[in-house]
Amino acid sequence: MLPIAIGCDDAAIEMKNQLVSYLQQKGIKVIDYSCDRQSEPTIYPDIAMQVAQAIKAGTHERGILICGTGIGMSITANKVPGIRAAQCHDAYSAQRARKSNDAQIISLGARVIGLELAKTIVDNWLDAEFDGGNSAPKVDKIGYYEQQMQRG
Repeated sequence: MLPIAIGCDDAAIEMKNQLVSYLQQKGIKVIDYSCDRQSEPTIYPDIAMQVAQAIKAGTHERGILICGTGIGMSITANKVPGIRAAQCHDAYSAQRARKSNDAQIISLGARVIGLELAKTIVDNWLDAEFDGGNSAPKVDKIGYYEQQMQRG
């Protein structure tokens, strides 16, 4: 498995650091794109774009984004063609984001959920794989609409 990309803004540094340690203890390699790793001041849209573009380029298969609510990170990451980012604040949604929607990125809100729930969400998402089946035509349709919008 390729390393997991992770990125956070200043609202989520503590949660990000704890999740990085948690993942590393499980033997999962993590590459950190967070604001506290940047040489210049960085806002969450820049971090979300870096992670999403790295996934699109094939440097990573999956990424975790964390900000205050998870909303802005998800919105920004979804601007990258081919990326499906899902804001997840419960374990079931995280699992379904992967199984039904083939989401390569999850976004979490450090001001919305606690660390133990964040770990459970990440575990459920990492353990899930895209099922295809009835969901495949829906994911294909998302890609179709994305291509239509790119053409203008």
